[in-house]
Amino acid sequence: MKPQSAPTKDPQGELFRSELKQILDMDHVLVKLSHQVNWERFDEAFGATYCEDTGRPGTNTRLMVSLHYLKYTYDLSDESVIAGWLENPYWQYLSGMKYFIHETPLDSSLMTRWRKRIGESGAEELLSETLEAGLRMKAVKVSELKNVNVDTTVQEKAIRYPTDARLYDRAREHLVKAAAERGIELRQNYNRVNKHLLHQQNRYAHARQMKRAGKCTKKMRTHLGRIIRDIERKCPQPDEALKEELDVAKRIHEQQRHQSGKIYSVHEPEVACIAKGKTHKRYEFGCKVSVAATSKGGWCVGAKAFEGNPYDGHTLAASLEQVGRMLKRAPERVFVDRGYRGHGYEGEPQVHIDRVRRGRIKRSLWKWMKRRSAIEPTIGHLKNERRMGRNQLKGTEGDRVNAVLSAAAMNFSKLLKHAEAFWRRFLSDLETRFAYRFRLKIAEMKGRALPVPA
Repeated sequence: MKPQSAPTKDPQGELFRSELKQILDMDHVLVKLSHQVNWERFDEAFGATYCEDTGRPGTNTRLMVSLHYLKYTYDLSDESVIAGWLENPYWQYLSGMKYFIHETPLDSSLMTRWRKRIGESGAEELLSETLEAGLRMKAVKVSELKNVNVDTTVQEKAIRYPTDARLYDRAREHLVKAAAERGIELRQNYNRVNKHLLHQQNRYAHARQMKRAGKCTKKMRTHLGRIIRDIERKCPQPDEALKEELDVAKRIHEQQRHQSGKIYSVHEPEVACIAKGKTHKRYEFGCKVSVAATSKGGWCVGAKAFEGNPYDGHTLAASLEQVGRMLKRAPERVFVDRGYRGHGYEGEPQVHIDRVRRGRIKRSLWKWMKRRSAIEPTIGHLKNERRMGRNQLKGTEGDRVNAVLSAAAMNFSKLLKHAEAFWRRFLSDLETRFAYRFRLKIAEMKGRALPVPA
């Protein structure tokens, strides 16, 4: 059924409980920001994903949206953000609670299912609302949205560092477990033998005895092949799940060192190996993400995840299409680095590739060209503080959702800082004006004149 409405919409009060607005400081930044966000738009956007009259009522949409804003803003897991929500009255007020709640409102698994329900398009609604709230609060100027920087980075997946021995052992474990669930009796599962071989291979490799380590790896590969053939003999027509497990195991068993399209994780077979030329981290395992941010202000206006390892220039068209959806207009100028040479994009915005100035670039354009590198610290904050550095969500859809929600949290944190700074400036100006009026009154009593403040 449709989600429940927020408790603040209920006009009925209670006699023995005080409302949160009577207890909290109404000048707190989270309270002020909660009044600037258009929560009704999420009910309209996500209402189509719910059935009208079947099942129990869905969880309140404002609660789920606010939990995801807080989760990615403060870099928390699903369990941690719910535990923090239970203790923090300002977080409860942000999510639309009328009274302080003393028990957990939902299970953490509901957040996972809600992300799957809304998908990437729903996550873009959260990102778009942060930009519109910024325009309403005058934290974002319309002129700032005309110039955009675009760059790519790697969103690493939460997997172990892949080695041949680990992949062979993990693929064997998955097949043995799947066979046991289906009642398939194997000749031998190699649980004890492979455990010893994996430890032995790790010790040999650490001691740089690579021939001995290679022998252990070869034995583990042989054991994986025996398990695959044994299951295929005893179950000639496997179900869909077992067939997928067998396909992944076969690809791991057959792949060679320099082969393209290799599998680096059994539970995340879509993970790609990407080399970005970093000296401290030669290879990264995940997916490529195109990040778009305003040249001035650093507001994230797009974050698009791509499966595999595409060329940077080929990601530009899809990235700018997402930027147009977020801004409701196309930017005037886009600034990229030299990795985008030969992009072939023919859209409305002017694409400027970073280069050394040779006297042929206008001074006004060169000023924005020098701001292209401002996107690098934005990417650093997204990866270190907004959960883009190690993605915990499953599958390619999880990659796309995680990238967009990280960008939304980046903007949400900027809105919090702007609201806090605005209130401080307001109090400072108010204090200055009262102090000047007091000194003016004293000067009038003494017959003196004070200069007019700027």
